[in-house]
Amino acid sequence: MRRTLGWGVAAAAMLVAAATPAGAAEHRPARVTGSAEFALPYGQDDDVQSFTFDARSAPYSRPLPIPRGGHGSPADAAGTVRVSHWLSATDITVRWEASVDCMITSPGHATLTGIVTRADQGASDFVGKRVGFSVQDGGRHGDRVGFTWSASFDQDEAGQWGPARIGTCLAPAAFATVTRGNFTVRHAELTAPPESE
Repeated sequence: MRRTLGWGVAAAAMLVAAATPAGAAEHRPARVTGSAEFALPYGQDDDVQSFTFDARSAPYSRPLPIPRGGHGSPADAAGTVRVSHWLSATDITVRWEASVDCMITSPGHATLTGIVTRADQGASDFVGKRVGFSVQDGGRHGDRVGFTWSASFDQDEAGQWGPARIGTCLAPAAFATVTRGNFTVRHAELTAPPESE
């Protein structure tokens, strides 16, 4: 009975594979989805911070006015990241949202950036700025996230330190451990530019 069942499963798998168009899996866009709370490895407090990702790759969809910009970048992306930070000291929740512009993945990992488009008063300084995120989809071993605004700094021309300017698809490694929720990274290889018309 076990042999018959095993053969039936194998046969069904072959039928599904035969019915799937060649190369269909390769053309699925990379994605980062899910919502989770996380704990910082530094500055522990009772605050609750969470990210919600709904981002997908959209290669060559954002042509840039730079040399060799052409059709855009293989890392062009779209979607949103929503940030929520409950401040325990004041019992206030500050929320803001970024529009994703770039994403690069590898199996189980993603780095993405976005421009902040909307923010509550407590985060209004973020509007118009690019921020970066990193996601590690650890499965049963646990997920992790990283972000730029508390870990990246730079000096200006006068030597003064301040927040770093964030380029597209730049973020630190995922340094914060997810404590509740789940992130999912679907990897897709970067693709060659479309043929010129």
